[in-house]
Amino acid sequence: MVRPARLVNMRALLLAGSVLGLGACAYLPPLPERPREVFSAPITNRGHAVTEEQLRQITPGVSTRADVQAVLGSPSHTGTFADDTWYYMSSVTQLRPARSLAVRDQRVVVVVFDGQGTVRELRQLGDADARDIAFVSRETPTPGTERTLLQALFGNVGRVGPNITQQQTPGSGPGGSGGR
Repeated sequence: MVRPARLVNMRALLLAGSVLGLGACAYLPPLPERPREVFSAPITNRGHAVTEEQLRQITPGVSTRADVQAVLGSPSHTGTFADDTWYYMSSVTQLRPARSLAVRDQRVVVVVFDGQGTVRELRQLGDADARDIAFVSRETPTPGTERTLLQALFGNVGRVGPNITQQQTPGSGPGGSGGR
């Protein structure tokens, strides 16, 4: 069977065009680096963020509580038993769809004062300084609260009015003549 020359030329032309078209794809500009950012949740800054410039303004041994409060503002938290340690906590979070809140970056600035109110120590804590805490999964039982599903569903059936023991018969009780 002899094929017409026109059909063979058409196939060769389509093959050459597709090869050239695929080769031209290498010259297309790159896609955006992170195209999913368009559909993701916004990033939220939380807490009291302290910049490096602000930290450079505080000098241990020279700066006082008033200086630190003027530069950094009020602390996020102070020491539990004494007011000699101030904490400035901040984090960057993002809500993941159908999941919990994801912490992208967490930072704590610790300012320790001596007895005269002068900065003794200034340090930053990051993710590497965090400790893992093992939570206890036990629960303290409360007596008398263990109810089955059927008790929870049908427990109040028949408890509409006062109890039978509290009902009084006519003529009995206070002011009644009870024994006629």
